[in-house]
Amino acid sequence: MDLILKYFPDLTELQKERFAALPELYADWNSKINVISRKDMDNFVEHHVLHSLAVAKVIQFKTMADIMDLGTGGGFPGIPLAIMFPDANFYLVDSIGKKIKVVQAVADSLQLKNVRAEQIRAEQVDASFDFVVSRAVTDLSQFVGWVRGKISNIQYHRLRNGIIYLKGGDLTDELKPFHKKARIFDISDFFVEEWFETKKIIYMPIK
Repeated sequence: MDLILKYFPDLTELQKERFAALPELYADWNSKINVISRKDMDNFVEHHVLHSLAVAKVIQFKTMADIMDLGTGGGFPGIPLAIMFPDANFYLVDSIGKKIKVVQAVADSLQLKNVRAEQIRAEQVDASFDFVVSRAVTDLSQFVGWVRGKISNIQYHRLRNGIIYLKGGDLTDELKPFHKKARIFDISDFFVEEWFETKKIIYMPIK
């Protein structure tokens, strides 16, 4: 909890309890269904929870906002964001059933009423959202194609509705088609830990 409180000191007691419960919950599920690399579990809070919460340094989701976490894997960034924004609605989807099983179990254990998890492919989703979040599930061009028709036209956030994408490394080539639209945030501007040096948030509005 110290690492999370370092950057988010104003959490409620319930939020603190839920974040504190995550490492043990995921360690238990990961021993049954491997959704996080076992060596990465040693850095679980930094690499998964805090990384997901970088989104909260860029945007504050409003009450009743609809957010889809596409390709959620074990529930990132969706689960930490659902804890951080309990009044927003989160739809966590992945095409792999065992991952969704873990996500649903974690959400149930934490009594996250604002989380819905489903095994479904991107092209099968028939709904619209204020934002689609994800952690580097594919090339950005392909991802934009998946979600272009799934962004709501009703705007009520400071940032226009669109994609919020967590990714690392050199993104020069990948971002060329979007250089006029995409906005890049260096996570190292928010978190000082060395692991975040190459990690970025890509924000792109979608009409």
